[in-house]
Amino acid sequence: MILRIATIDDISEMQRIRHAVKENRLSDPELVTDQDCEEFITVRGRGWVADEGDTLAGFSILDLTEKNIWALFVDPRFEGMGIGRGLQELMLNWYFNLHSETLWLGTAPFTRAAKFYRKSGWREMGIRTNGEIRFEMSSLAWSNSRNKT
Repeated sequence: MILRIATIDDISEMQRIRHAVKENRLSDPELVTDQDCEEFITVRGRGWVADEGDTLAGFSILDLTEKNIWALFVDPRFEGMGIGRGLQELMLNWYFNLHSETLWLGTAPFTRAAKFYRKSGWREMGIRTNGEIRFEMSSLAWSNSRNKT
């Protein structure tokens, strides 16, 4: 598996993965457009992808404007291989090497994603108005979680 910075050419495969996930599915696939993805990886922040052979196995996007993890998804065919963990590590290392502000993300309760974030050291901060759990990660918490492994 190769982890690398996402490019505009990756957007169609990122969208394929986003629409294939079993949890945290979009209620309306048109809510996240190719143009949205392009803006988030070229203007608002940065994205990363996991190449597995000739296909993308996962991707992540960090929004610098909102200090938010905008996306972290793994193709269901590649779940359980450490791809999400690798993308998260790459993304958070990049961010906390440049910034000290706390990051946040939202995900549905009672999902594998929520369990993944808790295990990764994200701190649960309550329920957002949309029903998602709000998680936060500080630079210190990320540093401490990396030192445990």
